[in-house]
Amino acid sequence: MRGNPEIFKRRVERFQELLRKNEIDGAVIRTLSSFIYFTGTKWLRPSLLIPAEGEPVVYVVKGEAELFREKSWIENVVEFQKVEDLMAGVVSWIHRNGMERVGLEFGVERDAYLIFLKIFERLNPTIEIVDILDLTMGLRMIKEDWELDNIRKAGKIAGRGMKVAEEVIKPGLSELEIAAEVVRELMLSGSEDPKVYVSTTPRAHAEPFRDLRVPENGIVTVVIGADWNHYYANMARTFVVGEPGERVREAIEVKEEAYRIALEETRVGVALNTIEKKLANFFRERGFGEAYIAGYTHGVGLLIEEPPITTIIVPQRATKVQENMVLTIIHPPLMIPEGAVKHEDTYIVKKGGLERVT
Repeated sequence: MRGNPEIFKRRVERFQELLRKNEIDGAVIRTLSSFIYFTGTKWLRPSLLIPAEGEPVVYVVKGEAELFREKSWIENVVEFQKVEDLMAGVVSWIHRNGMERVGLEFGVERDAYLIFLKIFERLNPTIEIVDILDLTMGLRMIKEDWELDNIRKAGKIAGRGMKVAEEVIKPGLSELEIAAEVVRELMLSGSEDPKVYVSTTPRAHAEPFRDLRVPENGIVTVVIGADWNHYYANMARTFVVGEPGERVREAIEVKEEAYRIALEETRVGVALNTIEKKLANFFRERGFGEAYIAGYTHGVGLLIEEPPITTIIVPQRATKVQENMVLTIIHPPLMIPEGAVKHEDTYIVKKGGLERVT
């Protein structure tokens, strides 16, 4: 387990207080990041049951319990051999404890499958299912000091990966080949689940393709998410190859100026949508209004992209900046025909300003 066991116990206790306050009898945690947040370790196909009062329970596959106990503080670990046993165990736990309202995270993350929700509803027809994503993310949004230390370490690893990208990019090289070199560096540096996106064409989020190659004259955008002890830092850079033209140079200059504006405006107490409007106006005034994708920032932590996610969850743009949030600036690229122009770094919010991580 990476961290003091008391930290994770306190997290569960705070979460249980929120469950009781919201009259929720218990929660079934299936998303990997929240599972890590409460247990202190990652595990394939996680199943964590947290009652509003009492001890949490973890279900693992037969033969895994001993190792899991070594990795986590939780002692109540149940093994299952068939998925039917897991589902029966969850149903039994709910009814044994007389639960009427049970929380699930309605997210887009791995293991938060819609099919699981449908199966859960069918097996528990009398149970009211409550979305608890705001509760878990509300806890996770403000980072503790040891979490910030992990993110700082992840930032250093991300920087090494970006240096490799800068060194290897050359005309003719495929997006996949660039990504492979960067991933190798990140993993050798200790990143267990790195995310690397490479774009040689106008794509905002670019899973690398083997048949798309660096042009003689153009741009290449690389996005890196490096983790350390499961905590991420996120950065992105656009590299110029040859002579891509005046429009690319102008887009890069405008993007850098917007980056500076965002850094000046992002401070404790300011609503994110206030900054968003200023940036949108700036891009429009400079002739790049149609190239800008709204949503200038998102949170970073146990996920490379977590609330407040202003790009895809519009209501979260109303979130006010708080101390010890971890945010990226500026997340969306300028989308021009030559490619995606991007400059993104991870910052820790402090009362006195922003601490740069990447």
